[in-house]
Amino acid sequence: MKRRIALVEDEPAIRANYRDALERRGYSVALYADRPSAWASFQQQLPELAIIDVGLGDEVDAGFELCRDLRARSATLPIIFLTARDSDTDSVLGLRLGADDYVTKDMSLDHLFARIAALFRRVDAWQEARQDQEEHLERGHLRLNVDRMTVSWRNQPIDLTVTEFWMLHALARHPGHVRSRSQLMEAANTVLDDNTVTSHIKRIRRKFQQIDADFDAIQTLYGMGYRWHTHDG
Repeated sequence: MKRRIALVEDEPAIRANYRDALERRGYSVALYADRPSAWASFQQQLPELAIIDVGLGDEVDAGFELCRDLRARSATLPIIFLTARDSDTDSVLGLRLGADDYVTKDMSLDHLFARIAALFRRVDAWQEARQDQEEHLERGHLRLNVDRMTVSWRNQPIDLTVTEFWMLHALARHPGHVRSRSQLMEAANTVLDDNTVTSHIKRIRRKFQQIDADFDAIQTLYGMGYRWHTHDG
């Protein structure tokens, strides 16, 4: 069965070009020109992956709003921002709202397809893992359940996206071991640039620090990567 991708893009020519390219790759593509029509459809049935433009018509940040609503409905739905805007501020904001990746419209189709394929591999890997025995990981105050994809710190839940969850899992599984950015990408079954990986790590830290201001279990080793600090379990 074909994978179902939703493309939310207000420019008709761009929308048609991406639809044709995605369909040639074997995907089923649903097109939406604005946030209201996309959201109305998503409330009936979620796609298997969403590609969303940030600016939709007169709503310059409609894509961000749609991402926030989608993430509230599903923690596991892969979301990619597709936009002509190329600024670090936009990228970080998109990731903070729970997007898995952020690409610009001048990126080659091959790169976009690689990112889509990686996110679908991650979905498949997670579904396979759920069929296996539950994995519970405990590291000091950290509690992590792979089957349910839940995380808690000091008995308080931490709301992570799928990308963040698998990056955290890769770090906490082997305390003290350094994980490079490429290893974290592999753990999350996705394809990201170094800056995006860094943004994800910062978001993970921030979420823990909202509960525990003294949280310092994720250490940065400049030029090498990151590790789960054994001092904190």
